[in-house]
Amino acid sequence: MERKKVLLSEDEIPRQWYNVLADIKMNPPLGPDGKPVSPDMLAPVFPMNIIEQEVSSQRWIDIPEEVLGILTIWRPSPLIRATALEKALGTPARIYYKYEGVSPPGSHKPNTAVPQAYYNKKFGIQRLTTETGAGQWGSALAFACSQFGLECKVFMVRISFDQKPYRKTMMQTWGASCVASPSMETKAGRDILAKTPDTPGSLGIAISEAVEAAVSDSSGKTRYSLGSVLNHVMLHQTIIGLEAKKQLEKIGEYPDVVVGCAGGGSNFAGLAFPFVYDKINGKKIDIHPVEPAACPTLTKGPFAYDHGDTAGYTPLLAMHSLGHTFVPPPMHAGGLRYHGMAPTVSQLVVEGLLEPKAYGQMDTFEAGMLLARTEGVIPAPETNHALACVVDLARKAKEEGKQKVILFNWSGHGLIDLGSYEKYLSGQIKDFEFPAKDIEEAEKILQKYPKPQIMKSR
Repeated sequence: MERKKVLLSEDEIPRQWYNVLADIKMNPPLGPDGKPVSPDMLAPVFPMNIIEQEVSSQRWIDIPEEVLGILTIWRPSPLIRATALEKALGTPARIYYKYEGVSPPGSHKPNTAVPQAYYNKKFGIQRLTTETGAGQWGSALAFACSQFGLECKVFMVRISFDQKPYRKTMMQTWGASCVASPSMETKAGRDILAKTPDTPGSLGIAISEAVEAAVSDSSGKTRYSLGSVLNHVMLHQTIIGLEAKKQLEKIGEYPDVVVGCAGGGSNFAGLAFPFVYDKINGKKIDIHPVEPAACPTLTKGPFAYDHGDTAGYTPLLAMHSLGHTFVPPPMHAGGLRYHGMAPTVSQLVVEGLLEPKAYGQMDTFEAGMLLARTEGVIPAPETNHALACVVDLARKAKEEGKQKVILFNWSGHGLIDLGSYEKYLSGQIKDFEFPAKDIEEAEKILQKYPKPQIMKSR
């Protein structure tokens, strides 16, 4: 019988994270005065031990034993060869996926939620606030907080709050509170509702609410936790790619192509950055972040300084952005409905180390259905974006007769996203295209901010 699954033992779990900041040059975050943000300016939002990781240029950072103890509930995650998919496509390509759906909340998000909860607890913080799109990050942080005895409050994007009620139930089961965003609980939320009472919400709005809720706590015992975009989040996620490299080495394989879906960048970076390190050091490999055509941050958004949230509470970050006022259409891949992209991912695109791609909803659900009916596991709508790219790559390999090795990140299962599959099966899913006029509007918004330098690391 052909080997289908590659496993690591708990003893083989990586003991360090990879920090891409050691190998690339970055534009610094800027404050309201246009000057670089100092670490102490972030102290009301994040604990200092996380801020130190955020700005660190150390290539390898040790994973605390207390964090490893919880990660081993589900890690190392399996690497699985998609032989049934290969057969269905008739491709000579060998397709492997890193299955992150085995975590308690069902996605990659606990890889950073657990260390963030740990560092906050160690710093003396008692409660965390956060935002969530599709609910994967909110449920992951709720799980992590329950492990360390922290309170947790989640502002969930309104459209996903309505589409995915069981995510809210997951959060409540782990002891967190969850409110629809925008809400009446914050000034940012009230201002948005006053202007647009029927807004579907956005991650930018929810971030504004969560940051405001954290910094307005006079006790000083509350901090904000972010599930994507910033470097410490990318750092924690690299355990995915580091495990995948070990697993591929066991069977004598190395990928020609690495693929991951990209909203803010965390699951993509988690798989891809350890391979980016190889590419920087001369390895030939194609690496694709894949996003929705309805929210084409990397493929159509300018590289500019912009806020990470709608209200402008966060520092200006050098990233690809559709403008912080952008409210994406109510598509079902809620975790990818974000106006910006991680500065590290954006920088790597600028340098030509990554080649982004975008797909419409119909293509992604078709790919998800094909995977479910071949490999048996139902993928999250976000993961379907990576799958659409993988299917294209496999078909191209067939046309060219090339035996390529394709590796992708299965960022989460779709068992709490079955409502979106129901809509697809009943013909209610449609494609959204991002209008050209909205790109022009985004560029106008971004013109008032300083322009980032086009850095070259090599």
